[in-house]
Amino acid sequence: MDPEERFQSAAALLPVDLRRAVKALPDSLRGRTEEFRLRIGQPLMLSSYWGEQPLPGFTERKIAGRDLLDVLEIASQASAHTALEHFKNGFLTVPGGHRLGLCGSGVVKDGAVCNLRQLSSMALRIAREVPGVAAPVLPRLFEHGRLQNTLLLSPPGGGKTTLLRDLIRCISDGRGVPPLRVGVADERGELAAMEHGQPQMELGGRTDVMDGCPKAEAMLLLLRGMTPQVLAADEITAAADIGAFEQARGCGVALLATAHGRDLDDLSARPLYRRLQNQKLFQRLVLIRAERGIRHCQVLTAEGEEVPC
Repeated sequence: MDPEERFQSAAALLPVDLRRAVKALPDSLRGRTEEFRLRIGQPLMLSSYWGEQPLPGFTERKIAGRDLLDVLEIASQASAHTALEHFKNGFLTVPGGHRLGLCGSGVVKDGAVCNLRQLSSMALRIAREVPGVAAPVLPRLFEHGRLQNTLLLSPPGGGKTTLLRDLIRCISDGRGVPPLRVGVADERGELAAMEHGQPQMELGGRTDVMDGCPKAEAMLLLLRGMTPQVLAADEITAAADIGAFEQARGCGVALLATAHGRDLDDLSARPLYRRLQNQKLFQRLVLIRAERGIRHCQVLTAEGEEVPC
């Protein structure tokens, strides 16, 4: 899908009156909208790097509980109850590759949230592919012809997943670099957005995807069964993830991953990521920053020295 088609497919998940209004937005506003935010008692909000703004002309139209259920039913193809039963990680990946974040009253079982009893708000993030976004970064991730283990770092919503997806595509297809087999551990379904065994996102012709299972387990299954040359995963969140990456490094596999954070100091402040730094698991760090709505990438070595263009 091109960007306009993805926008239209995300808008199609909204209630009918809001859907029509969103589809009628001017091109400039459609192009920069990244999320639709629905909160009970508030107007529909359009979210972007410039912040949130109410849907023009609909500030008096307040979101109701029925609207949230309508979105969930459309997104889950009339299986809202089943979708909530499979709710985890705070969101669902829906047709088109879009991500539907959910808030509400949690149902807790064995100390973990396993369902939502009542919805209170939603964040519908529009799936985006940005072919070419990796081009300025990719050459700086290689040294002596070998891909260096690389960690992409930004605050939430900073573009880590978009950059990682394009890096995977370029490396898999050999765009400007030697083509390599890539194994993708897609625990949350965001990178590939698999549907009926086929990725809805373009990840290249030499890419194998294991989705829907914990990253650490998926990485080990990929190592054993698919002999990847590169192993990629989104958002390191647990010690088990790091353990799987360590095992992969011991097998000579190059690593690509993302993490939440602003800079090296931010990483050092958290014990989980200090382990990454202490063991020098990653030789390249890509810091993603946004200035006036434009993303900039800075590539550093493990020692914090900038890698020139």
